[in-house]
Amino acid sequence: MSFDFDRPVDRHGTNSLKYDFAKEFGKPENALPLWVADMDFPAPPAVREAIQAAAEHGIFGYSDAKDGYTEAAAAWFRQRHGWEPRREWLVKTPGVVFALAMAVRSLTEAGDAVLVQPPVYYPFYSVVKNNGRRLVESELVLRDGHYEIDFADFEEKLARERVKLFILCSPHNPVCRVWTREELERLGALCERYGVFVVSDEIHCDFAFPEHPHTVFIKACPALAERTVVCTAPSKTFNLAGLQTSNIWIPGEDVRRRFKAEMSRCGASGPNLLGLRAAQAAYESGAAWLDECRAYMRENLAFLRTFLAERLPELRLIEPEGTYFAWLDCSALGLSADALDELILRKAAVWLDGGQMFGACAGQFQRMVLACTRATLREALERIECAFHGA
Repeated sequence: MSFDFDRPVDRHGTNSLKYDFAKEFGKPENALPLWVADMDFPAPPAVREAIQAAAEHGIFGYSDAKDGYTEAAAAWFRQRHGWEPRREWLVKTPGVVFALAMAVRSLTEAGDAVLVQPPVYYPFYSVVKNNGRRLVESELVLRDGHYEIDFADFEEKLARERVKLFILCSPHNPVCRVWTREELERLGALCERYGVFVVSDEIHCDFAFPEHPHTVFIKACPALAERTVVCTAPSKTFNLAGLQTSNIWIPGEDVRRRFKAEMSRCGASGPNLLGLRAAQAAYESGAAWLDECRAYMRENLAFLRTFLAERLPELRLIEPEGTYFAWLDCSALGLSADALDELILRKAAVWLDGGQMFGACAGQFQRMVLACTRATLREALERIECAFHGA
C-alpha cells in the first residue's frame, strides 16, 4: 500500500470528540473509543496540502466556491457512481444532519408525519421530533441474518399516517445494507403513489462494497427527482467531518427554493473556507487514498469476522454490504440493553454505540466502527473477550 494505515496517530489533546470527551459523555476515560463515525487515519495528502496552502496565505475571510468545486464534486459522482448531478442542483450546508433538519422544516408543517426505518442513525429521530413533526416508524426486518424492507408495512404507514416526507438512509447506518436498485425502485414507486417527499442520506455511499454497488436514489427513481433531496458529503469519505462541508443535490426548483429559504431563515450563510478547499482537493486527488483505505477496512472486517468465530462466538456479525461499521448481534448473551452497555463499556472498557440509540428494536445490538488501526481493533476485541470470559 502507498499509505500506511497501520501507523498510529495520537489524537488525545486535540479536542477530538472521539478521544477527549469521555468524561463529558459520562463514559470511563480509559474506554477505547470505537463509537463515532470518525476515522483514525489522516486525510489524503492532497487535502492536507490544500489546507496548508490556505493557512500560509493567512486570510480566512468570507468565502464561497467557484465552478471548479462543483465540477469536482459532480465528476466524483459521475466517475464513482455513474450519476451526473447538475451544477444548479447544488446547495452547500455545514453538514448532512443540518440538511435533514432544513428539509424537514421546509417541506413539512408542524404536526406532519415523517417516516424513518429503524434501527437507524439516531439524528433522524431528533430532526423530526425537535421540529414538532410526528415520527412514524416502519421497522426493517432481520431475517436469516439479513435486513429487509417490510414493503407492506411501509405502504400501510404511508397511507394510514398520511406521511409527507420519508428520510431514507442509503447505505443504511447502522445495519450496513446497500439497497439494491430494485428495492429503491419499489420505495420510490410507493412514495410517488402517495405524494411523499424523499430525503436520501447517502453520506456513506463511497463505502459500498464492490459486490454491492451503491445506486443514487434519483438514478433509480427519476420520476421522483423533483420531490427528492440527495444528501452527500466528503466528511465520511475523506475524514473531513470537522470542516463542516456537505453537498446537497436538489433537482426540483421549488424544493430547492424552499430549502434555501429555510436556510436563510435559520441564518445559515458562508461555507467554511478550509472545508471548501479540502473537499475540492479530495474529490480531485483523493481517489487512490480512498481505494486503499477501503481495502484496509475490508481487512479489518475480515480480522473481526475471524476473531468472533474463533474467540467470541457469543457475538454474531450481521454481514455488511457497505459502510465502515460492524453491526453486532449480542442477543445470545441474554442481557438487557443496559446490562449489555455496562458489560462492554465498564467491564471491557470499550466504547461502542449501544443499539438502543438507533431504535427500541435494537437493544441487543452494538455498533462498532472499523475505521481504526488493526492494533486498535485487536485491543478492543481482546478487552471484550477478557470481559466475557474472565481471561
